[in-house]
Amino acid sequence: MRTVTLAATQFACSWDRDANVANAERMVREAAARGANIILLQELFETPYFCKDQKHDYFRLAAPAEDHPVLRRMSALAAELGVVLPVSFFEKANTAYYNSLAMIDADGRMLGVYRKSHIPDGPGYQEKFYFSPGDTGLQVYETRFGRVGAAVCWDQWFPETARVLALQGAEILLYPTAIGSEPQDPSLDSRDHWQRVMQGHAGANVMPLVASNRFGREQGDACAITFYGSSFIAGPHGEKVAEAGREGEAVLTASFDLDRLQEIRSSWGVFRDRRPDLYGPILTLDGRTARR
Repeated sequence: MRTVTLAATQFACSWDRDANVANAERMVREAAARGANIILLQELFETPYFCKDQKHDYFRLAAPAEDHPVLRRMSALAAELGVVLPVSFFEKANTAYYNSLAMIDADGRMLGVYRKSHIPDGPGYQEKFYFSPGDTGLQVYETRFGRVGAAVCWDQWFPETARVLALQGAEILLYPTAIGSEPQDPSLDSRDHWQRVMQGHAGANVMPLVASNRFGREQGDACAITFYGSSFIAGPHGEKVAEAGREGEAVLTASFDLDRLQEIRSSWGVFRDRRPDLYGPILTLDGRTARR
């Protein structure tokens, strides 16, 4: 039996960067005190979600992964508490900028950096202005507490992402996110749609999934977004086993037996009965053009 306790965190972010990082550390410590082994922080928690506007000044928020002050602090925290910390950050790599995630193991070592693959561009979520599409490919990390597949926010809407991570050996799926209201249509609330899509990833791949979101209203120059929290942990059948409210801080935990889940995945047949020979169209944009 390999039992792992997963945690999702949720908090609001301001332009006090030191306070945001301190809040993140406080949440991690609370989750660890409750027995969590792998603790997920939300997307780009060091600042408000700045992609509401196209402002050149915000490129100054980025820093290289090497010797990044927040990653350095979180590495020390992970080693102190003996927990795995996936940490979202704005990465500068020479002339390129990425929405990235560092996977920090329970001894404080950085196992690698994943760069967000799918970059959205719409009202209030103008990420293409800031981030290049990730060039790392989808990655699975062998951590002290299991094989972890992690992707970032918009990546979570693509079932291909979750399936590739599962095929590469992931036992747990993690998605830090920043999702909320749609400035162009105040009547649109995608909270339930978002959760159901993610629950589908958990159920289709028969493995637990953790999603961490921020909450609160954040005002930009062009618009405001009310992030709707609702961070959650899904079980291997797609069921929600823990869920935060739309508002307020939260630390959620849930435990799973990874060995038992491996047995269920093997016997259920969702990987055994795959037909990769039929899936060629998924490698194209229009579903018809042959790949060259």
